[in-house]
Amino acid sequence: MKLQTSSSGTEKQLHVPKAHQLDTAASSRKPARQLQLSNDDLREHIATRAYQLYVQRGWREDCSLEDWLDAEREILSRKSSS
Repeated sequence: MKLQTSSSGTEKQLHVPKAHQLDTAASSRKPARQLQLSNDDLREHIATRAYQLYVQRGWREDCSLEDWLDAEREILSRKSSS
């Protein structure tokens, strides 16, 4: 990669070959897609567990945040110990 100066001579720009730009863009999108699927799966597991807690606790509607946070804590602690 080369540094190029503009016609004024004061600005410097990094010259990145187009082939490298395309490779970098493609590689950065793939993990993001995989991460998104993982986040979706995680959210689904938390939602399922939160519903289970809701039922176990007697369908208390005013405790949905507590159910969600407890479920999230359980799921994430299981995931980190794996």
